[in-house]
Amino acid sequence: MEQTRYQRGFDKLSEIDGEAGHKVIESLATICPDLAKFTIEFPFGDIYSRQDLDLKSREIATVSALTAMGNCAPQLAVHIHGALNVGCSPKEITEVILQMAVYAGFPAAINGMLVAKQVFEERGILTP
Repeated sequence: MEQTRYQRGFDKLSEIDGEAGHKVIESLATICPDLAKFTIEFPFGDIYSRQDLDLKSREIATVSALTAMGNCAPQLAVHIHGALNVGCSPKEITEVILQMAVYAGFPAAINGMLVAKQVFEERGILTP
């Protein structure tokens, strides 16, 4: 039996973001259940579930985009956790954020790096 978009998305969200992703969905569900549902179905059920990129590549792209946007610290934190969960090293994450200084500017890269530092500290990851 084929999985529904929602179930496929929820499974993928769980695989990538675990508890951090569940907390986002729970917080949305209390104010706008439709947004919680759409967040599970489209990004995770449709896009993250595609086969042409692995989850590590998808999370690198997501961390890059959220860093470049510069105003997505909570979402960036969730996806840095996700990147670590799917096999990115702390060094790979900081390198991706550093590269965004070239394309998004130093303020975006600095803000992104501070989010990464917070996530690493929460997880007990020591960085140079």
